[in-house]
Amino acid sequence: MSRIENQFTVQFWGVRGSIPSPGPHTVRYGGNTPCVEMQVGDKRLIFDGGTGLHVLGQSLLRQMPLEAHLLFTHSHWDHMQGFPFFVPGFVRGNNFHIYGAIAPDGSTIEQRLNDQMLHPNFPVPLQIMQANLHFHDVKPGQPIHIHDITIETASLNHPGEAVGYRVNWRGGAAVYITDTEHFPDRLDENVLWLSRNADILIYDCTYTDEEYYSPKSPKIGWGHSTWQEAVKIAKAANVKTLVIFHHDPAHNDDFLDAVGEEAAQQFPGAIMARERMVLQVSTSVPLSESFPVR
Repeated sequence: MSRIENQFTVQFWGVRGSIPSPGPHTVRYGGNTPCVEMQVGDKRLIFDGGTGLHVLGQSLLRQMPLEAHLLFTHSHWDHMQGFPFFVPGFVRGNNFHIYGAIAPDGSTIEQRLNDQMLHPNFPVPLQIMQANLHFHDVKPGQPIHIHDITIETASLNHPGEAVGYRVNWRGGAAVYITDTEHFPDRLDENVLWLSRNADILIYDCTYTDEEYYSPKSPKIGWGHSTWQEAVKIAKAANVKTLVIFHHDPAHNDDFLDAVGEEAAQQFPGAIMARERMVLQVSTSVPLSESFPVR
């Protein structure tokens, strides 16, 4: 078996939430909005299309022709604003499978990506893209099967709704959970289920508890969680590595350094998401499925 056929890697191309935040104070962690690439055997999975997708696209130009699966959590701008600038999408011969849940207003991911690229918001329409674009509606709670990869899905607690994803392959699991807000009196059952025994959990840690519960400017109801809640989830779900993700645009490198140190004290497997960071998921060939099917 070749090396690429047996690898499961996770690479971060955009780790910032809400709005791109370039500048001298975000150099170490990065200022691009969410985009995470998973190389699972010979399949490429891309989660969200924030401005990090543009950077990923530039790196892929030397690998064409391309086939990839692009899975959106939701269609808030910070998670899709890089799609119109994804250069491989404009190249004939490339193939992209695009997944997203139907929004509360009934619109599909295709409709929302199309609307984003209409006048007066953008100069050229979606139809200008020359790559083959195949759109798929995600139904939260139902799995997605891509060859021998199983991607489990669940609804998240976010205004306008969002979807969390768990990628299972050869006994390894990586989980992508953003954007979501924790509940005040219990751990989110959907988040716990997706996170169970995961090798890697990427979780929305936009705020600290102090910011979330601030008496002057609370963030309750804004649709995001805290790193302290992430630690609770990681411990309860027996996660190996917790990746603190979706950094607030106001959090500079020094602030994130401090968060990382404090989080690691509470959960030794906690690390901070950085652009270009690559993580390896350990794999094996399981004899049987050890987790209950939902």
